[in-house]
Amino acid sequence: MVALFLAPGFEEVEALTPADVLRRAGVEVRLVGVGGREIAGAHGIAVVCDWEARQLDCRDLAMVVLPGGMPGAANLEQSEQVQRCLDYAAGEDLWIAAICAAPYVLGKKGLLRGRRATCFPGYEDQLEGAVYTGQPVEVDGRFITARGAGVALDFALALVSALKGPGEAASIRAAMQARD
Repeated sequence: MVALFLAPGFEEVEALTPADVLRRAGVEVRLVGVGGREIAGAHGIAVVCDWEARQLDCRDLAMVVLPGGMPGAANLEQSEQVQRCLDYAAGEDLWIAAICAAPYVLGKKGLLRGRRATCFPGYEDQLEGAVYTGQPVEVDGRFITARGAGVALDFALALVSALKGPGEAASIRAAMQARD
């Protein structure tokens, strides 16, 4: 199961695009609210999550996804449940993905040390020990990072590729009429 965490102030495109694309690929995704079930994004769009963070059992995870946005990423960093799930996922060598400002949450934990990573410009110095590339999407080991809302679809397809293979990602891309 993929846990896609939403905290107040999350970037809507960076959360809902991956949720949609993963579900199109048949992946079980749960929107997990930090601080309740209904979470308002950075642009005032309220989303009703499947679960509250306190309901999530980290042992059910295949992947953790952190959308960016501010103060969403900062709220994710401050969540004990998000931190527990990141620790569990890293310890079990599960997929961990973050976009926009959210890779800084991974960087501050030291999870990106020695790995290629990208993020929204201005957060590079918070990717402690990472090799910052500035690329739209980076996949290094079990970590997927992306630059921002403009590459949300590419990020989502990278998640599908990680979980279901590049063929499934290509099929979803074609079905959605995405450009190559």
